[in-house]
Amino acid sequence: MLAAIESGGTKFVCALAETPERVLHRVEIPTTTPDETFARVREVFAAYQGITALGIAAFGPVDIDPASPTHGEVLVTSKPNWQGASYVEAFASLGVPMKIESDVSGACLGEWAHGAGQNAPVVAYVTVGTGIGAGVVHEGRILNGIGHFEMGHIPVVRPDGDTAKSTCPIHDDCLEGLASGPSIMARWGKPLSELARDHEAVDLEARYLAQLARTITLTHMPSRIIFGGGVMKTSGLIDAVRHHTRAGLGGYVAQTRTGDLSDVILPAALGDNAGITGALMLAQQALTG
Repeated sequence: MLAAIESGGTKFVCALAETPERVLHRVEIPTTTPDETFARVREVFAAYQGITALGIAAFGPVDIDPASPTHGEVLVTSKPNWQGASYVEAFASLGVPMKIESDVSGACLGEWAHGAGQNAPVVAYVTVGTGIGAGVVHEGRILNGIGHFEMGHIPVVRPDGDTAKSTCPIHDDCLEGLASGPSIMARWGKPLSELARDHEAVDLEARYLAQLARTITLTHMPSRIIFGGGVMKTSGLIDAVRHHTRAGLGGYVAQTRTGDLSDVILPAALGDNAGITGALMLAQQALTG
């Protein structure tokens, strides 16, 4: 019995499964305070006996280093009350091995194994929603440095005329502050999907996301870059991201980036199940070492 958590700023998705493909129970819990949210997750798990491992795909920043004294703790974050909250302490009572990665790395692992990244050696996954993040998987292994990647906070170049205030409380000109769901709402008063397909907001969003796609291409050279998250459900957006990525590369690395990039920049195949699928795979890895 594998247990898994995909934690997000608005909800926790919990699952129990025999394998990542055989889910027995899935439930969503609103994200409130750490104490309340963790208690409700423990209640879900308590209804099942024989749990052997736990995988956690957690919103970041989170300490993913098993050797760190703060392993499993939420680090400096803008989410009220969550800094210092510990997944390791919250679920130690299960008495099972656990593995913790960032939520977007978990989603990347899920898409690599069961979604749009199948049969590709190197896959990047980008989520665009309440926040923006990216993860990279190489031959089934999540890539990290001394911590997980924070690509949503790369600095980006504003197109001429864009003077909107960043919604990131830390950076004035980072991708998340200018292109996340909250930024879109602050700028236009509506989610991107509720604006017309030819609205200038779609092209502006694509220009920002293409800067990330170009950065990922030049630093990791993945076979595929998969985009998921609520904002990416906007009609026409992924086509515009492909167009601006191609234009931004300017013919560089043309031997690996040909055509309209429809074979490289792809929508997530698992949809909202990418993260929890990856978290179940993390539970498998925790069990097998």
